[in-house]
Amino acid sequence: MVWTSLHAQIHRTIRHRQLFAPHEHLLVAVSGGQDSLCLIKLLLDLQVKWKWKLAIAHCDHGWRQDSHDNADHVKNLATIWDLPFHLEIATEPVDSEGDARNWRYRVFREIAEDYGYKYIVTGHTSSDRAETLIYNLIRGTGADGLQSLTWQRSMGEKTMLVRPLLEITREQTGKFCQDLDLPVWVDSTNQNLQYPRNRIRQQLLPYLAANFNPQVESHLSHTAELLRAEVEYLEQVAHQLRLQALTKCENGDLRLNRHLLKQQPLALQRRVMRQILQEALPQT
Repeated sequence: MVWTSLHAQIHRTIRHRQLFAPHEHLLVAVSGGQDSLCLIKLLLDLQVKWKWKLAIAHCDHGWRQDSHDNADHVKNLATIWDLPFHLEIATEPVDSEGDARNWRYRVFREIAEDYGYKYIVTGHTSSDRAETLIYNLIRGTGADGLQSLTWQRSMGEKTMLVRPLLEITREQTGKFCQDLDLPVWVDSTNQNLQYPRNRIRQQLLPYLAANFNPQVESHLSHTAELLRAEVEYLEQVAHQLRLQALTKCENGDLRLNRHLLKQQPLALQRRVMRQILQEALPQT
């Protein structure tokens, strides 16, 4: 095994941020592209130290003529690495990026729950973080949307989604795959400019870098990390306020102390109401 600076960085990140412990069961989402190949290779090499049980999951959207070949390519890698392989093929057309993402996450969660994987691990990078911040900003959002690619988030009562590469750029994952001669599958849809994220990646960010700030991508990613900490704090404060403002009546109904809530800043009022609605409404 070749030990690189990227191995050392990810090892420190997992330990420092306590992303997962030794001996855990990890389901790694692998598309075959450079980011996911970099991720699975790093985890495979670090497995010696952490004693994880790894498995690969792949989703075939059926968008491309070569999507089945893509799935076979990832399956062959799982066979070479002697890892369990889970494949899900879309039975109905997935029409948008958002629908595709929601379908993938639902599939990954179901596989994890069915086979006892505590963590779903994806290869999102700091480059993805910068693109997501711009994408959500253009669509209209608050601090939560701008920091939406977080290190960890719950995927249900038993499963966590983890993104260990959020401090790594797409340039670094590409160099890692090239240096280790990893067989990257090139997804032709990544060049299709009808998708907004591709236009952000290929047109908007290069323009901003050339005309405003060469470090725009890293600065945007850093901004998302700053917002993550602030959102986390505000959510904790709102949670405590919600506990104070909500009381249970004798008949079991909940009563909201609106007078107490109105005394708080508007940002906290909104977060409390959102938390109440998220708890009350069924999750899809």
